[in-house]
Amino acid sequence: MSRMRGLNLGGWLSQIDAIQEKDPEGFPGIDKHMETFIGPSDFVNVKSWGFDHVRVPVDSYLFFTDNEKPIENRLAHLDRAVSLSSQNSLKLILDLHECPGHDFADENASSPVQKLFSGDDTCIKKAEKIWACLSERYGSHGHVLFEALNEPVAPTAQIWNAVKDRLCREIRRHAPNSTIIAGSNMWNWPSEFSALTPFDDANVMYSVHFYEPLLFTHQLAPWLNDIELKTVRDYPSDYGSGFTRKYGLLMSAGAWDRDRLAREFAPVNEFRKRYGVPVICNEFGVYAPVELGAQLRWYNDLLSVLKEMEIGFSYWNYKNLDFGVISVGEKLHEGLPQYGNPERVNHPVLDVLRKY
Repeated sequence: MSRMRGLNLGGWLSQIDAIQEKDPEGFPGIDKHMETFIGPSDFVNVKSWGFDHVRVPVDSYLFFTDNEKPIENRLAHLDRAVSLSSQNSLKLILDLHECPGHDFADENASSPVQKLFSGDDTCIKKAEKIWACLSERYGSHGHVLFEALNEPVAPTAQIWNAVKDRLCREIRRHAPNSTIIAGSNMWNWPSEFSALTPFDDANVMYSVHFYEPLLFTHQLAPWLNDIELKTVRDYPSDYGSGFTRKYGLLMSAGAWDRDRLAREFAPVNEFRKRYGVPVICNEFGVYAPVELGAQLRWYNDLLSVLKEMEIGFSYWNYKNLDFGVISVGEKLHEGLPQYGNPERVNHPVLDVLRKY
């Protein structure tokens, strides 16, 4: 499979609560939002910009009842995404962003033991039922890829490997010819690739996410309370001792430049070569208000490393959610110069994405 290059459509069929929080007065309601936030012109944009796919994150609770019964009027929007991507010769990654027992953004957890990884089969069986529905519904569409789970946070890689294999088996049972995507543990962290086991199937792609150094990429982000993130920082730079974040993880320590980024991705590249499998970095980005010149240096360094290692990418995010190529109705970002055009398109970031 050739190296994939695309954009996330986050905030459309997932994380809708975050969209509402940023513009509560203008929020039209969940169903109207799904109907209007992304439309045919957006798929045309992605294709005309030279990308080959969209990644569509889906929060299962928006589309399935507590008993995993499909909510048909909402799945119609996913049907529309599948149709519009096909009409524009785009692949579509259907990403299970949240599911019963798993929330990648659970900031209140004191340990990474979420219900999906607790040893209780209940949530795994629920996730399997969801995948049975989705993979059967879209498995005949050759341009649709199925991403088993976004950013797992299991207490050990072994636990995630076992859960990952179960979800992949369920997808394969209903979609025998579709490409499956599986990521590493702990938010698809690059270092976790050393403990990731490949699923025993010839048509699998592997995903990694990357936002390091977080002290740079998420500086001043209002949804994070860590005091270390309240400081303006440049890139490249040395971030000293870094900081300890969720689950005791040490992040961002030391000097960061292109060479450091390449070292961080070494386990991913080793995995890719050892097993002869395609890999995609299907989330990365810098918080929009960060100084634009520093952002562009980081993007150029990261994307050049990915290209050199033959790793594809899906940029986070196409529209809004503080990382958008397009920003509409985000009051916090109204005055940012990169959005100072009628289309509210961040052309400097878009240009560097298109370059690689």
